[in-house]
Amino acid sequence: MQQAAGISHTLKKIFTFERIFLLIFIIAILFRFWHLDLKLLHHDEAIHAWFSYELLTEGAWMYDPSYHGPFLYFVTAGMYSAFGDSDLVARLLPSLFGTLLIPLVYCIYRLEYITKNQTLLVALFLAISPDMIYFSRFLRHDIFMLFFTFLMLVAFLYYLERGQVRFAIIAAVSMAGALSCKEEMPVFILILASFFIITIWRGSYRLPASWKRDMVLGMVIVVAIMSVLYTGFGGHPETLVGNDFQVTAQGVQFDIKTTGWYQALDHWTDMHNQQRLGGPWYFYIPLYLLYELPIFFLALIGTVQFLFKGIDLRLFFMQLKLRFRYRKNEPATGDLVAISLRQLQTEKPVITKPDEFFRLCIYWMILTMAFYAYVGEKVPWLIIPQLLPMCFVAVYRLNWQKTVIALVGCLFLLAMTWHVAFVPADINEPIVQVQNSEDMRLVMQLMDASDHCVLASKDYWPLPWYFRGERWKKITFYGGKEDPDTITKNEPGVIILHDGDSYPALPGYDKKTYKLSYWFSLYDNEDRLLDYYLHRDGKMGSINLDIFTRRNPA
Repeated sequence: MQQAAGISHTLKKIFTFERIFLLIFIIAILFRFWHLDLKLLHHDEAIHAWFSYELLTEGAWMYDPSYHGPFLYFVTAGMYSAFGDSDLVARLLPSLFGTLLIPLVYCIYRLEYITKNQTLLVALFLAISPDMIYFSRFLRHDIFMLFFTFLMLVAFLYYLERGQVRFAIIAAVSMAGALSCKEEMPVFILILASFFIITIWRGSYRLPASWKRDMVLGMVIVVAIMSVLYTGFGGHPETLVGNDFQVTAQGVQFDIKTTGWYQALDHWTDMHNQQRLGGPWYFYIPLYLLYELPIFFLALIGTVQFLFKGIDLRLFFMQLKLRFRYRKNEPATGDLVAISLRQLQTEKPVITKPDEFFRLCIYWMILTMAFYAYVGEKVPWLIIPQLLPMCFVAVYRLNWQKTVIALVGCLFLLAMTWHVAFVPADINEPIVQVQNSEDMRLVMQLMDASDHCVLASKDYWPLPWYFRGERWKKITFYGGKEDPDTITKNEPGVIILHDGDSYPALPGYDKKTYKLSYWFSLYDNEDRLLDYYLHRDGKMGSINLDIFTRRNPA
């Protein structure tokens, strides 16, 4: 017994809270930075990477709500300037911002809103979540916005606790950063602001005495930062009032129509109505079941626990059963049915800081899920703003049973993370949306081996990124199919056409079809969804290219 107690004491000294948290942080770093260029850039990533390259080399950038806010482009261009332009460099900052979510969880702990065990479990969820990892290794605006949203919330909580203006400034800078990422950020500001307005009115939180001055200062900071970024550091002041223009680079023309950053709502309202990438209101629920099952399940439990806090559920359901059995409005005195809900409830507990924080997380989670359920654009990366508050809700009233479920569930999260992020092949998963196929590496090798290539397809990304700069000069670009004499003029070594708008054959050329991009096809797998869930196989949808390579005259 003494020996066992001694071992237990030694383990506790070695595995302290701080050391375990640091270990989780290191795990998060490894998962986000290891082999960042394992897979080709996604369709959207290639566009963002190319725009950032054009910003660095040509100074060509102007706000268009279709491509979201300026923050990503300026910081990525800065990374290219410092470290060179490559797939790995393009993904470094998303990985960094995704990693920095973990220390912000520790900040919540320092405010005494969550316990040590809750802190470790939330940090672990964020560190190994398949969606958090996948979209932290992904050059899109969403992970930047998520970090700024969380930082803004943490800074504001510190401001309420300590009343120091520096936290108001951090919150304002974070808000400006988030608003410079994506157009739905005002919705999250309204969600969080409405919660704090209600709780401040109820007296749960108190504003510092200097709040009016600090609010004005914060508004000035937000407007100043956004004005600088949205005008391209003053180079395009017309962005603030709207402008229509064209950008042509490397033979690729973009028609850009922008109405000013403050009217971007019109653009995304149109996209919502069009439902260009539509789906049912429950679109994200299957994604949770596919990738985040333990977090989703525990968050449901946590929500029920919070809503029925203070009620003995066993007696509550027993009363309902007896009421149904006797079907009487007023049961006999002394019968268990006579116990009212008021009697079943325990004495109303005192509302604590953790109570208010978890109330915030549930409010944040439910309204965010409702917002994205309503929005017509349904894409997998929009799951991460919903997942962040869900990770906190999942650890509400953490006990040993929930802890066991969570730790066993982490094995599921790790398996999914490895499958979606670290398998160097095309994977049949909804999380990829429309991912560029690994087949394109073979296509680009053929192009590299040729002195002259013809690109005659309406679908061609990510080629402008991978043949950026001087490399594009070897490519003759057409926006679609041309007659054989035109595309074979000068005997190009490689001719690329969309397989749906191609030729059965071209004289002197060999033909082979490759996947350009691919996606999970629900319609091809809907009759075997359970089997698909277990095996993750099945037919993919894809966009294909016909590649004609000139035969060797020998």
